[in-house]
Amino acid sequence: MKTKFIIYTFLFVVVFSAACKKNLDLQQKGVYNTDNYFRNETDAVNIISGIYNLLAQEDYISHAETTFDVASDDYWRSGDHAEDEAIENLTYTASNAQVNFSWTYKYETVNRSSNAIINIPRITEITPAVKNRCMGEAYFFRAFGYWRLMLIYGDVPIVTEADYQKSNFNLPKSPIEEVRKQIEADLLKAVELLPENYPDSERGRVNKGTALGLLTKLYMYWEKLPQAIETGEKIINNSKYALATNYQDNFTRANEKSTEILMSVQGLQNVVSNDYTVYYIPRAWGGYGFSQPLKGLADEFEANDTRKAATLLSLGDKMDIGDGKGETEFTSDLSSTGYSFRKYAVFFPFKSGEGTGPDHNYAVPLMRSADIYLLVAEAKIRTQGAGAGDALINMVRKRASLLLPPVAGAGMPQLIHERRVELAGEGERHQDLMRWDKKNIVDIAAIYNLPKSKSPVDQAKTVTFVRPKHYYYPIPQVEIDKSNGVLKQNPNF
Repeated sequence: MKTKFIIYTFLFVVVFSAACKKNLDLQQKGVYNTDNYFRNETDAVNIISGIYNLLAQEDYISHAETTFDVASDDYWRSGDHAEDEAIENLTYTASNAQVNFSWTYKYETVNRSSNAIINIPRITEITPAVKNRCMGEAYFFRAFGYWRLMLIYGDVPIVTEADYQKSNFNLPKSPIEEVRKQIEADLLKAVELLPENYPDSERGRVNKGTALGLLTKLYMYWEKLPQAIETGEKIINNSKYALATNYQDNFTRANEKSTEILMSVQGLQNVVSNDYTVYYIPRAWGGYGFSQPLKGLADEFEANDTRKAATLLSLGDKMDIGDGKGETEFTSDLSSTGYSFRKYAVFFPFKSGEGTGPDHNYAVPLMRSADIYLLVAEAKIRTQGAGAGDALINMVRKRASLLLPPVAGAGMPQLIHERRVELAGEGERHQDLMRWDKKNIVDIAAIYNLPKSKSPVDQAKTVTFVRPKHYYYPIPQVEIDKSNGVLKQNPNF
């Protein structure tokens, strides 16, 4: 028997007065299933839009995802969330709220993507270009969901299309090798189906470069370095994915048409909140003041590296926060570490009568070409020796500042430095350190106990990184319980 999946397009909330004694006899509208929904091109586009909508959820990309980087030596959690403190101090358990949020939203991404992959092919009233694009987007997002699940949890269940159609969702974990193969297969299909880019009216959609970028990252984490080089160079050699001329433009409205932004979260003032801005900027400026950079990160930047001023707000810095009062000074009461992330402190220009506050209109980058340039440089260094990645590293450095000296004979220490300052605050540091630790390139346990890796209030704490336990997070306990023994917990939890 074919399972019918309900598709909810809108949720209407009707409030009745207390005097109302009986339900109104209304015809239900706005509820569809797979038998009556996938009729035409509009339905296909709308079902894909429903996948994108997940990215704007507070506990999907913004706060929940950035929490998985607070364990790194780049920034302190700040805030008053006990679940964040536990992740930072590596004392989290399987009941941690952030661990649970991530699992739920990533499998919802897999769910919505599989729904599209199964049903869009049977639509006849659709142009080939739109059909291919929609299918490419669905394959990409299913890969993206599994990618994040793999990085965070390791071995996870793979829900096949046959499982989906039978509503068979209580599945055991698949080995990480099989999860990687699933991600690779979906990304290769996405690369084949997605266009290279879009007109301005369609900006923000994932494209061929997005899929190539994630495939490059997959190969790096899979330790398939030659494949990472081959795939990444398809981005590097394509002008449609060129680095932005100005580093800081990646974090302002100027990035709307940027070739460097391979994937982003689109915001819209007063409609879709840009939670990166909300969480990162100081509370007195309309945010929550979470994720405060550490002095160790600030000290990592070289003299004349303009990325420091574009990335961090330091004591005494001034900026216009859009309140109509001109420039406001960044003072010690705004941060416990003395720093804040400037790259996410974006405010819309003050106009009388239009209010003040954070600018939610700009697109927050989730993946940039610069990340891929440096991954390819790393793969070349590790396969061909010191100096093999110089050209790519220097392209990134030259874009940052003409005053930065070029590297020559760069090895892994120089590459590690470059990734840290280029991608600070973008959720890469903790995962980078863990994959390097696995290959004995760094000692993550020692790094995390350096004084400069801790906030002023945490100097007395010892952070204990246990191998291999802390390479992955536990499966949420609520999922273990619901599975009735089918889903097994990760080792050591």
